[in-house]
Amino acid sequence: MKRVSKPLNYAASEASPVSESAETRVTWRDFLTLAKPGILRSNLFVTLAGFWLASRWNIDWLNLLFTLAGTMLIVGASGVFNNYLDREMDTKMERTKNRALPTGKIAPSVVLTYGIVLGVLGLTILFAFCGVLTGICGAIGMFAYVVLYTMWLKRTSTWSTSLGGISGAMPPVIGYVAVTNTIDMGAVLLFLWMFLWQPPHFWALGIRRVEEYRAAGFPILPVVKGIRRTQWQMLPYIVLLLPVPILMYAYGYVGMIFTVASIAITVLWLFFAVKGLAKGQDPDAWGKKVFMYSIYYMMVTFLLMIIDTAH
Repeated sequence: MKRVSKPLNYAASEASPVSESAETRVTWRDFLTLAKPGILRSNLFVTLAGFWLASRWNIDWLNLLFTLAGTMLIVGASGVFNNYLDREMDTKMERTKNRALPTGKIAPSVVLTYGIVLGVLGLTILFAFCGVLTGICGAIGMFAYVVLYTMWLKRTSTWSTSLGGISGAMPPVIGYVAVTNTIDMGAVLLFLWMFLWQPPHFWALGIRRVEEYRAAGFPILPVVKGIRRTQWQMLPYIVLLLPVPILMYAYGYVGMIFTVASIAITVLWLFFAVKGLAKGQDPDAWGKKVFMYSIYYMMVTFLLMIIDTAH
């Protein structure tokens, strides 16, 4: 399919054939990009961590394979649906305007079908091979991201980031429940860990891209309430992360290495967040620094969780 120089009318793009060229032919990479591979990688990693925590080093490798495969497919489907539903708004943002849908490279009907296929396959694997409760957790995650977040709150409310965090908090729970087949304190603490991490992580990006989100019409907190208010609102989420590793240690899920290290790097994150409130701080530079730190924070803490999982 041929790329056009400006965004297509979507109805027209579905009805009109587009010729191919060597440079713009649709490839598997375009479909991989629709599934948001960066988000896929991070979600698979935390799913592995949840599975590992529940297994306590006694790994059922076949169960792990099915759990990761099912999670990969439903997370990918959620990303595809997000691209499909946001295709018009994506034309207004610098970082998204060159995606396959805004440029008309792939027809919306194809993308919608692709998302449905991924979602059905993913949920089938989770329900059939990982347990009904695991499948329900996966379905809740998809519903929260596609319907609650993308279709509703992202377009109407500053609560989109907080309540939309339900979807991002489900992958480690999926991994955990695939082993235990129950929702216990371990599942709850994993959910809280990811749920509390997401708002300050996303708001740092929102501060960096505030004008793009404003132009696209997304009512995120930095757009509606301003950068200063957003910086203040990040603090309680980071503070509330501090008791989580302590509780994980108290309930016997992890060792002291994870607990002490997690508390230390959470305090450091809090320090960087508070520093943004000082006069003379460049919001863009600060937002970039805190956003990148939040990514490393998540990866390091979950890696430590795997390493220091109690036997």
